Amino acid sequence: MMLNKKVIESVAVLGLATVVSITAVTNSEKAVIANTSLEYDGIAGVTAALVDYQQDAVDEYKIAVSVVKDDVVVVSATQEEAMEEELSAEEQAWQANLMADVDDFLNVRTEASAESAIAGKLYKGDVATIVEAGEEWTQITSGNLTGYVKNEYCITGSDAYAYAQNVCDTVAEVNTNNLRIRSEQSVDSKILDTVSVGNTLVVDKEAEVSEGWVAVKSGSQTAYVSADYVTVKLGTGVGITIAEEQAAIEAAQAAAAAEEAAKNQTVSAGTETTQGESLVAAVDDVTLLAAIIQCEAGGDIYESQLGVGAVVINRVKSGAYPNSISEVIYQRGQFGPASSGKLARVLASGSISGTAYQAATDAINGVDNTGGCLGCRGASSGHAGTVIGAMVFY
Repeated sequence: MMLNKKVIESVAVLGLATVVSITAVTNSEKAVIANTSLEYDGIAGVTAALVDYQQDAVDEYKIAVSVVKDDVVVVSATQEEAMEEELSAEEQAWQANLMADVDDFLNVRTEASAESAIAGKLYKGDVATIVEAGEEWTQITSGNLTGYVKNEYCITGSDAYAYAQNVCDTVAEVNTNNLRIRSEQSVDSKILDTVSVGNTLVVDKEAEVSEGWVAVKSGSQTAYVSADYVTVKLGTGVGITIAEEQAAIEAAQAAAAAEEAAKNQTVSAGTETTQGESLVAAVDDVTLLAAIIQCEAGGDIYESQLGVGAVVINRVKSGAYPNSISEVIYQRGQFGPASSGKLARVLASGSISGTAYQAATDAINGVDNTGGCLGCRGASSGHAGTVIGAMVFY
């Protein structure tokens, strides 16, 4: 017999009402419901049946109830323990977590008031730890961000865990160097790639796997890695403080000004200048990568945005391209937004989405859903390759 919490409470209340009625009618000196026993005097028929039914609930859910004449005492600490036992280990770990149920981001306030200053933002997919829950506001911490969020825009505990499973990728964090990504669930199968410790791979949750293996996405196909050398977890993010966001915006604005100055420089005959060299000096890798992702696939699905980030990182690692994110992005004739000025405008405006930042972070951390592709363009171009969203990767 599986009952939810409200039903359990209803049974307990019904039982209490029954025992109180019994005490009043029979003038019994004592009616006690304990963990494993029930005593009552002079009770028969329907009343006794109700008490027996209550005892069933007591036995199954460990509800301890004591009734003495008109005084009623309920002891239900073990009830909570019994309910917690039904949660998975993952759900139990999430009982102190919170997520913002929003399309883009939720403002985090310095005080429990809508009139207080904004401390930072929780973007969709970010997870926070509950410091202190209130009726209307909850104090949280996430990354370097601490503040208050309004409860009506948030979900917690098991609901937050279910939400995270829907909006966040499940990733496999690599715990060893030179982990082999294989085409089949066998140590004798073809090696598609190798990855090093600290990298993360997107888990293919739809694939059927044998014990000891984890299915991961490798471009358009499913590949496999040994479960012994990865930690599978949800790919959640953390909040960003206003100071962190402002620093990124200021850096982008300074970089845009530097790029404009670079454009106006007179280049001597026979001298080549890489577009945007001055710009990158003032922008961190995550912001710059997020900006090019925004330019190339900002309106597309997250997987497509991740693919753009992966292409940049794959070029950095390849040896056939420059060995830094900035040099790859600003390499002459490669990424159109870098030479057209669109990238500079995005950096200057700070109009980079949370998903673009997430895709950039994941790509830098080694997540690659393209299978090692080094190029991308709009799928409408007709170029051969792996299509993800509105982009094709090759």
